[in-house]
Amino acid sequence: MASLKPVRGTHDLLPEAMRAHRHVVERSREIAERYGFEEIATPIFEASDVFKRTLGDTSDIVTKEMYTFATKGGEEITLRPENTAGVARAFISEGLAQAVPLKYFYAGPMFRHERPQKGRQRQFHQIGVEIIGVPTPQADIEVIAAGARTLSELGLGDKTSLQLNTLGDPESRTAYREALVTYFTGRIDELSAESRDRLARNPLRILDSKNEGDRVVVADAPAFSDFLNEHSRDFFGQVKDGLDALGISYVLNERLVRGLDYYGHTAFEFTTTELGAQDAVLAGGRYDGLIETMGGPSTPGVGWAAGIERLSMLCGAAPEARRPVALIPIGDEAVARSLPLAEELRASGLRIDLGYSGNLNRRMKRANRLNAAAAVLIGEDELARGAATLRDMDGGDQVEVPLSELTERLSKYL
Repeated sequence: MASLKPVRGTHDLLPEAMRAHRHVVERSREIAERYGFEEIATPIFEASDVFKRTLGDTSDIVTKEMYTFATKGGEEITLRPENTAGVARAFISEGLAQAVPLKYFYAGPMFRHERPQKGRQRQFHQIGVEIIGVPTPQADIEVIAAGARTLSELGLGDKTSLQLNTLGDPESRTAYREALVTYFTGRIDELSAESRDRLARNPLRILDSKNEGDRVVVADAPAFSDFLNEHSRDFFGQVKDGLDALGISYVLNERLVRGLDYYGHTAFEFTTTELGAQDAVLAGGRYDGLIETMGGPSTPGVGWAAGIERLSMLCGAAPEARRPVALIPIGDEAVARSLPLAEELRASGLRIDLGYSGNLNRRMKRANRLNAAAAVLIGEDELARGAATLRDMDGGDQVEVPLSELTERLSKYL
């Protein structure tokens, strides 16, 4: 029988990795709450149309990366490749149009059939925020500020850089798209096969091609800033002024794009140079056309998502696990007494490790392996006196403590 391994592109989160994962989620959740975001959870699978309608039948995600399958009832469903569409679907199906503005935070697994590499898995996890129902630049500024604060308090402020661009309003994008098509058509023989395909359906995506030949062509492409109308320039100016007022530094990057038509105005990414090719750790933008594309009312939105695995890798070593207190009974009578004692100590908030078997030497070795802060030893002699031996595992000091005082004496290890 072949050895069992995780499916390609997935990985187990063992305790140390899970601590790093949980640290990112819990810290991000706490920061989001400070900004007024409430947590939401949508199903990890949706009707396939939720993503096909929003991501486009010709997008790479839909054509190459989605995990789509038929249920026993004949429905076609898809494991979510991203969560903004699911949040937008919930906004429509739950009838939340009258409740705007809405501010949501989420965390959970996503699924894409990509080539696995460092920082990229087929099952990966994201945190994200969305502001729905606010058409003004203040929402863009706030979501970027929440992203910057999250990275800063995870200790990643100096490891990341904010890349910022505007995609303008529909009028500006239409004019720019036409200019790009004209330019790239004139140099079509120099483009990669993938970019020639994009030219017909999504020319803006050519701007972020990783192909070296494409990059040479892109270097001389028209600049988006030359095609922005007054409204788009003013909107972007307010976003930049707001970030300046908050002391959030950024780099203007006219090649930063979002390939879908419902994205407009602000686009941004926090990038790093410490993860190889996977340089984006938090990315987002404004998507005023998304909810209407899905059949809902015309409703503006802006948000971002960040990869938990990438953030964990950047954070480095996982936070230390909370140190337990080892409860070590010696003898049958002590084993029987230790069960209710362990529950009593846990009820006070202590982390208690209760050994299951082995002599005193083996149980003390386990206590050391678990990095226990203290050990409570109970034998028949101690029970006869209504006491336990409390040993500090760092200093080695040992003292006998009445059982009635044990909870109080252990409180310093909380």
